[in-house]
Amino acid sequence: MSKAIPRNTDALTAIATFMDAQRQSGYAFETVRLRGTLLTEFLEHVLDEEKNASLTAEELVQPEHADSWLNAADSGETRRRNTLLGPDAVAAHDSQRARIQTYNAFTDSLGLSGLRRAYPPSGHGERLEPEQAWNLLRTLAVKRPTGTNAATAIRTAAVAALVAATGRTVPELQKLDVTHVALESRPFPVVEIGEAAHPLDKHTVEILRRWLDVRAGITKELEGSDPGYLWIPTKPGRARNGIEPPKPGLTRAAVRTLHSAHRTLVLQVFGAPLRPYALLPRR
Repeated sequence: MSKAIPRNTDALTAIATFMDAQRQSGYAFETVRLRGTLLTEFLEHVLDEEKNASLTAEELVQPEHADSWLNAADSGETRRRNTLLGPDAVAAHDSQRARIQTYNAFTDSLGLSGLRRAYPPSGHGERLEPEQAWNLLRTLAVKRPTGTNAATAIRTAAVAALVAATGRTVPELQKLDVTHVALESRPFPVVEIGEAAHPLDKHTVEILRRWLDVRAGITKELEGSDPGYLWIPTKPGRARNGIEPPKPGLTRAAVRTLHSAHRTLVLQVFGAPLRPYALLPRR
C-alpha cells in the first residue's frame, strides 16, 4: 500500500500526487484522466462556494463539501458541455457513481477512509416512483425525529414539496422570495419561478403555509427589516473571526444548507440519504 498523502497538503497538489500514484499503480489512462477531471471539478466547486483561493486536501474532502458537490452535479450545475436534454439536465446515474468512486479513492489516499461514501446500488433508480414520492413528502410533513430542529424540518418538507410540485431543482427554488408564492391565487394557488406560474396542490399549499408561519416567527425578531427571502436560516450561524453572524432572515439559506438539511432529515425518516432530485417528476 502506498504512503498516504499528507492531509495538510494543498488540495491541488494532493490531486496531482494522487493522479501520479494512480498511474504508477497501473490504472488505465482513461480512469486516471477521469478521476483527475472529477477531483478538479470538486475543488473548483468548493473554492467557488467557499470564496477561498485554496484549501488543504483534508478541508476539501469534508462531508459537507462532498454533499454540496454531488448535489450540484445532480442538478447539472457542474456540467461544462451541453447534452441532448440541455445544459441544465441532471447528472446521469453512472457519472454520480464515478464521482463517489473517485472521492472514496482520494480519501483513502489521504488516510481518511472513514469518510468513504456508500455507493448507490447497481441499477438503482434515480427517481422515486410517484407513490414513493408522495409517501416520503407526507412523512416529512408530519414526522420529526427526536433532536431535529422543528423549523428546519418544516422548511425541508416545504422545499421537497416544491421540488415535487414544480419539477424545479433546489438551486432554482433557492432564489425565490415570499412574494413569488401566491397561496390565495385563484383558480388555484401558484408559485412563480422565472416566467412560469406553477400550480400547487393542496398538500404542498398546507406545508408551505406551515413554513411561512414558522418563517414569520423567525423574522419577527428583525423588527421590520425582513428582506423577503422565502428560504432563510432557522438558527444563527457560528461566529467567524470574532464577527457575529447575521440574524436568521437577513440572508438566504444557502443551496448547500437546504441540500444538507434534506439529506439529514430524509436519512432519519426514510432510512436512505436521498437527494431532492429523487422527487423530481419523471420525464
